Parts: sequence; structure tokens; C-alpha cells
Amino acid sequence: MANQEPEQSQTEAAPETQNPSDPAAEQAPSLEEQLRLAEQKAQEHLDSWLRAKAETENLRKRAQADIASAHKYAVENLAEALLPVRDSLEAALAIENITLESLKSGVELTLKQLNAVFEKANLREINPLNEKFDPHRHQAMTMVEHPGEPNQVVQVMQKGYLLHERVVRPALVTVSKAKDA
Repeated sequence: MANQEPEQSQTEAAPETQNPSDPAAEQAPSLEEQLRLAEQKAQEHLDSWLRAKAETENLRKRAQADIASAHKYAVENLAEALLPVRDSLEAALAIENITLESLKSGVELTLKQLNAVFEKANLREINPLNEKFDPHRHQAMTMVEHPGEPNQVVQVMQKGYLLHERVVRPALVTVSKAKDA
């Protein structure tokens, strides 16, 4: 009986192999056909990947060019706003018979134009007179004994400026110190 079992398993395996006259065998693709289809799909995936890679590279290059352009022309709006201020100064210098009053009036108007440009650009002045000394916004030039509180700004030698919240130029100041005992 032990000899019969292997024979049965061989005969059971035989129906699994397909008979060439079997209609199911005609529908299943051959190994060559399966390989050709797999190679075709692989080529399609490779082409898609190469197109996506090229598109990504083009997008990266375009973004780099946009960033470079933005850096190069970042001050364009400020430059356009400053041109009328320059025009006003040149017009004042072009006048031959100018009086002190008209010169002062012209300078005041030009300063108003400049202040409007600064406001539009969010450039604010730091004028810390009588404020506590802040080393992030002020640069102490000298220290003097002063009857008030120590570390107070008692004189502003040059105003500072903030662009948004970043210090563009610190204020140059004189700071009070405690009197020696």
C-alpha cells in the first residue's frame, strides 16, 4: 500500500499540468508574453519616473530663479517711494535765489515725504530718551553720573531704526550711572 500512495500523488499532480488541447491553456499567456508585458510595464514606470524627476528638477530651478529675483528686487518698492524725495531735494538745490524760509519749508516737506516712505516700509525710529537702556536696541557711547535712576538713557546722540522688529541701526546713547559714594 505504501507503493500505491506515491503513484496516486503522481496521478493527482498530472491533472494540474495543462493539456495543450485544453481551452483554459489557450487563454493563459505564455511565459514569453508575460515577460514582454512585465518589461512593457517596467518601461512605462521608468518613463513616468523620469518625467516626474525632470518636472521636479525644473520646478526646483524655477523656484531658485524666483528666490534670486526676489532677493535682487526686494527693495524695488522702497526705491520707487524714495525717488520723489530725491526729486524734491534736487529741485531745492536747483533754485538760484532761495531764502532761508523757503529752504526750511522745502526741507520740512521733504522730511514729511521721507517719513511717509519710512512708514510705508515699516521702518520705525528708536528715540529712547529717558527710557531704560536696552543693549539690543541701544549702543552706549558714554556713561555719566546722573541724579536719576542708573541705566537710563539721558541723551540720544543718534536715533536708531527698526525694520519691522529687527534693529537696522541701534540708537547711540549716553547712559546714566549711579553716583560714586
